[in-house]
Amino acid sequence: MKVVEKIKEPIYEEMELFEKKFSKSMSSHVSLLNRITHFIVNRKGKQMRPMFVFLVAKMMGNGRVNERSFRGAAVIELIHTATLVHDDVVDDSNERRGFFSINALWKNKIAVLVGDYLLSKGLLLSIENEDFDLLKIISIAVREMSQGELMQIEKARDLDITEDIYYDIIRQKTATLLAACCAMGAKSVLATDEEVKKMFSFGELLGMAFQIKDDLFDYSEGKIGKPTGIDIKDQKMTLPMIHALNVMEPSERKWLINTVKNHNKDKKRVKEAIKKIKIVGGLNFAEKKMEGYRVKALEILKDLPESPYRKSLELMVNYVIERPV
Repeated sequence: MKVVEKIKEPIYEEMELFEKKFSKSMSSHVSLLNRITHFIVNRKGKQMRPMFVFLVAKMMGNGRVNERSFRGAAVIELIHTATLVHDDVVDDSNERRGFFSINALWKNKIAVLVGDYLLSKGLLLSIENEDFDLLKIISIAVREMSQGELMQIEKARDLDITEDIYYDIIRQKTATLLAACCAMGAKSVLATDEEVKKMFSFGELLGMAFQIKDDLFDYSEGKIGKPTGIDIKDQKMTLPMIHALNVMEPSERKWLINTVKNHNKDKKRVKEAIKKIKIVGGLNFAEKKMEGYRVKALEILKDLPESPYRKSLELMVNYVIERPV
């Protein structure tokens, strides 16, 4: 059995029902919009975010979920999908999960409007059901994600991202959404404020590890048998590079900054940059930090009673860290 299927086992029925409810929550009177949302639903990913909502809800709610849990999962997925559609427009990306992106098939204007529509559907789903506590959680997450992305753009211009700034950026742009999923799951079954806070911390720690793992993918040998270096080409400051810049000799540091700023499209030079980052221990440093976040996330779960849901969340933590390229 695949790891993801094993993780889903205790929430299989909830995930089946969620797919139907989620599809319904996207419906509109505009046929073009329905065609596009149908396209989105049929090309879904692993749906990790709703899985977190349901696993945490069942773990904190004595094995039960309720309509609020389903609405919480739908709001997260609607708003997350909206941000992905907008991201593809901003990045001028033609692909998403191996399929054409919305903007590639229907052009940018339609993609932006579809993103806006999904965002409004998510907000209305909460407002119409008076789930104001759940709406607050996701609204804060969207604010943090936007700020994180903008901070990354601002700092990338001068390549002056310190390790602390890097953690701030990934906490906001990546970890905050997983934290919101876990907090949403706990809040939906009326867990105490302390329990909601604990689940938020768990999701945040996991999100930090998740993003560092993504950074490491750029230095690993993928399907083509060599490192991709996409982050270097995009002038993105990742943890292995930040560490390398901190420990390199001044001349090497200058060479690396010059490569990222002015020669990031030169394949040979990018390959050489990756080699230098590896030599000074950039990857080992990032792996240790990622492992630290994994340990802290698992420690939070250890304090909770044993259950199939806790077991699945533990599996999820390890899957995030160990997932293959």
